[in-house]
Amino acid sequence: MAPTVFLLPGLGNSGRDHWQTNWEIRYGYHRVEQDDWDRPKRAAWIARLEAELSAVRTGVVLVAHSLGCALVTHWAREYGAGRVVGALLVAPADVDSARRTPDEVRDFSPLPMRPLPFPSIVVASTTDSYVEHDRAAQFATRWGAGFRSIGAAGHINADSRLGDWNDGHRFFTELLVELGAPTKNI
Repeated sequence: MAPTVFLLPGLGNSGRDHWQTNWEIRYGYHRVEQDDWDRPKRAAWIARLEAELSAVRTGVVLVAHSLGCALVTHWAREYGAGRVVGALLVAPADVDSARRTPDEVRDFSPLPMRPLPFPSIVVASTTDSYVEHDRAAQFATRWGAGFRSIGAAGHINADSRLGDWNDGHRFFTELLVELGAPTKNI
């Protein structure tokens, strides 16, 4: 059985030109909605993710962007693997850096730096203003995740003009293959 796919946007949500929105429309993936996208509270975001996960009966693969990556690490620290079988972690924001990220995300600091209890891949850009490339690679190492560098692509968001971001979906499919999940119709 194919896993359910949850999209986890970051601060401000993912707008209409963001690849996560394109994936939601194109593939029917489920976006986890938060009550306040602009003033995120870690406990509230974790509670919402856990509630959504509790409502599904299949394994879930998380596709997180930016602050959504921090959400995954904090949720995993609190709940373990639960129903989550894997995660694609794109452009993880360095919530520990006041130089790189806005004060609104500081509630997610410190970022957990222990291995995730499920397979994952971190995707990073060499020109991301929210995380230094080497720091993103360090996250991958500490989380026990694979690492993919895609060159100069900014924050891998709508401003990066990636459209459907087919290369990112290929990374996602690689993760599904690693999980032994069916990839037909994904």
